[in-house]
Amino acid sequence: MQVFDNNMRRASRRASLRRGSISALPQKSHEIPWDIFERLFMPFLFCQAAAIVTSHLLHALDISSISTFAVFVWFALATVGAVLFYHFVKVSASGKGVLITGCEAPLAWYLAKKLDDLGFTVYAGFNTPIEESDEAKILKEETSGRMKLLHLDVTSEKTILEAARYVSQHLPHGAEGLWSVVHCAHWIALGELEWIPFAVLRKSLDLNLLGSARLTQIFLPLVRRAHGRVVFLTSGLNRVPSPVRGIQCATQAAVDCFAACLRQEMRTRGVDVSVVAAGEFAPGNGWLNETELRDQAKQMWNQLSSEQKKTYGEDYYEAAMTSVEKYSRQAADIQPTLRVLIDAVTRTFPMARYTPVTSSERLQIFLAEHLAPSLYESLYGEQKKFVY
Repeated sequence: MQVFDNNMRRASRRASLRRGSISALPQKSHEIPWDIFERLFMPFLFCQAAAIVTSHLLHALDISSISTFAVFVWFALATVGAVLFYHFVKVSASGKGVLITGCEAPLAWYLAKKLDDLGFTVYAGFNTPIEESDEAKILKEETSGRMKLLHLDVTSEKTILEAARYVSQHLPHGAEGLWSVVHCAHWIALGELEWIPFAVLRKSLDLNLLGSARLTQIFLPLVRRAHGRVVFLTSGLNRVPSPVRGIQCATQAAVDCFAACLRQEMRTRGVDVSVVAAGEFAPGNGWLNETELRDQAKQMWNQLSSEQKKTYGEDYYEAAMTSVEKYSRQAADIQPTLRVLIDAVTRTFPMARYTPVTSSERLQIFLAEHLAPSLYESLYGEQKKFVY
């Protein structure tokens, strides 16, 4: 089991250097700004309703014979301008600190660097000791003196408390508290439920859910004093049943619900809570490596009982465990998720939920939520089991 865990850690560290230099951000691809569309959707509906009511009142009172469409256009233009202004207002980075966990992963690493470039004081948390992390050394070289590197294992009460003490003692000048906590630390357990050892299930829950919850508890007083925000990176998979990644789906859905409850609890305290439900690559396949995937699959296969091996068969097992290899063969497009994470930290009025996904992922999430299970499974189910 220790070998299995070490393989996962080494995969995370090596993936960030896979393309040569971690400081070379992959070229930005075409992106659909779903967050803007979502923010405009409800105002547009109200514009239509208001236009109908207004035009009828004007006609009834014999004030004007203006058409409903003309009133709608006027309302829509005014609303779009107001909403876009509201959407793009940013806070000042000066005197604001941001804690980011899981900075050994490419996405969190780039986020720390970008926020430092914008002028924030960044506390970059690494799961391993700083002196053992190549990514930490590169990050320190690439950033300003405001960058603070921390050893922060979210499953360790000791490192969380040490990090909280360090942050409270090294807040930016004049800051009353910590502006933002961004949860990017994740650990993925792959495999069908029957195959995954219980120790792996426990670790997935400890790191993905319990670690995030405990870290939030400890840092929340600092965030509350600054009237800041907490940002959770989850996956769009928490709305989509996905074979082989059931534990990931479960833990991400749990984090999503946890964040929704925390948002309501903190609303009267001036603390915003946002969820970034990213697409297929995140959180996870930014570090997936074909060699490590096969090594992990062999480790779990050797732990199965003879009856389980006979029931599933080695061919079926290998097909299931290698079904996500397509993500390890090309660089993940982290730009859309990186943009909305920055938005969640820097916007004056952040959204409760961001969904930086592709059009096909958006369609699949919509169908998974609204179609009858039997109909959805006929489209994305058993016959497409290993296409995810």
